[in-house]
Amino acid sequence: MPQSKILLDSASYIRLARSIHPLLSNEFGKDNYCLYVLPEFEKEFQKNAKLQSRFGWVNDSEHKDNRSNMLALSRKEKKNIEITKDFILDYAVENQPGISKVDIAVLSYSYTLNIPLATDDSDMIKVAKYYNIVAYKTLELIRLMLDYEHIDMKKVEQIASYWIYVNDQPKDFARDYKKLFKKPLPKPSH
Repeated sequence: MPQSKILLDSASYIRLARSIHPLLSNEFGKDNYCLYVLPEFEKEFQKNAKLQSRFGWVNDSEHKDNRSNMLALSRKEKKNIEITKDFILDYAVENQPGISKVDIAVLSYSYTLNIPLATDDSDMIKVAKYYNIVAYKTLELIRLMLDYEHIDMKKVEQIASYWIYVNDQPKDFARDYKKLFKKPLPKPSH
């Protein structure tokens, strides 16, 4: 059965990759879900000293190796992605000016390849909705992993408590956590 690919934006990758390893190219569930990041992630991360300082583990060889398996694209798909970037950028400049070039790339790949994305960026979610791109919040992706027994509830709580500890919670984190997992937030831990 072919993979059901899900594309992660930078924040979703950083929020998950340390706790669930290997995160990428590891199929789970009856639909063979498989997570990917774009090559643009590397460029964005290496240019941002603040991200490198806060999340230095991203440059560890085990994580770099895991990110090396990228989406295989045909020439036609690559061309269509570039065309899509232009019209999504035009829309974003008008309606969601806070979206970065890497965010535009994630949206463009998702739209062109008709694959869902995972993001906690509310501007990206709005653009995804406008273009009928399926967008999961990171907690919704975690719920999917739990439902297919890729992770257990202990791992969910570990991830959530770590996010609290490092003060890196997505928007509506407490509300979404309670709604998706029917439990109060765990205590912070490292």
